[in-house]
Amino acid sequence: MSAPVLQTRDLRLAYGRHEVVRGLGFELAPGAIACLLGPSGCGKTTVLRAIAGFERLLGGEIHFEARLIGSADTHLAPEARGIGMVFQDYALFPHLSVAANIGFGLGKLARPAREARVAEMLELVGLASEAQKFPHELSGGQQQRVALARALAPHPALVLLDEPFSNLDSEMRERLSLEVRDILKAAGTAAILVTHDQHEAFAMADEIGVMHEGRIQQWADAWQLYHRPANRFVADFVGQGAIVQGVVRDPATVEIELGRLSSNVPVECCHGSRECVVDVLLRPDDIVHDDSSPLQAIVARKAFKGAEILYTLRLPSGAEVLSLVPSHHNHTIGQPIGIRLDVEQVVTFPHA
Repeated sequence: MSAPVLQTRDLRLAYGRHEVVRGLGFELAPGAIACLLGPSGCGKTTVLRAIAGFERLLGGEIHFEARLIGSADTHLAPEARGIGMVFQDYALFPHLSVAANIGFGLGKLARPAREARVAEMLELVGLASEAQKFPHELSGGQQQRVALARALAPHPALVLLDEPFSNLDSEMRERLSLEVRDILKAAGTAAILVTHDQHEAFAMADEIGVMHEGRIQQWADAWQLYHRPANRFVADFVGQGAIVQGVVRDPATVEIELGRLSSNVPVECCHGSRECVVDVLLRPDDIVHDDSSPLQAIVARKAFKGAEILYTLRLPSGAEVLSLVPSHHNHTIGQPIGIRLDVEQVVTFPHA
């Protein structure tokens, strides 16, 4: 197994007397794409800036390619770290052509080698025909690819991307995040993305660290975060869902208003008691529309999403759950509809 390209251990960062990151650590394998995902103010951009060298550590260590580049006593300057950076506003030079922007950091190379590398980068990001244009002549998505090509040109082992798609519309963000992933994988370069948008994180990252109040709440792939959230914050922040009350009948069975759920992972919320009340997370895909089902729920709200409709359904107890239904099943507010459970991953939390 390859050694990690990046290791962060017990990071502590502060602005003045206010500590914004504490006890944070993770590792990144060569060529892997990670994401720090969380709401504004959680510390994710501060961590990225510390890895880049723009913020000094109060405590902990950052190792890049087996070198100590940051600690409370050691601070390697950003330009000496060999890490690429793509900024939120792209930071392209408006007076330089696309080719000149990409080649800006290659001044130490002989001209033929520099031109060859620029040509290689232009092909990689699909902008070979735009080489002599200036940034203002490009779309936002094209400018983002130029910024990425410039960051990749010096062959860094790691590229940092700070909210790189925030200036783009939602459709462009989703498409470009997939394109950028393909470009990074083709280059074999590890990357860390910072974003508050889970769709970007899911589209780009191999592994995701969900952050809250300066700490990583869970580090996992998208499937684990959605289906096996470590705590309520992750469950609320990643995906959509509803919490209903349940009773643990045995370590493998939880009973809720809609029926019994069988868990392949032992439920550990009872602290040794045989039975206890728990809160159960139900995702929209756990509740299936089924006209033949004897279970009924009332349509309380609906949100049309094109191919699907997200229904908020009220149960007889007054509790509400969500269900994602193909949009040709178009029901009216107040209408009862048949539903059934299809829960493969039973997620419970201590009863609040």
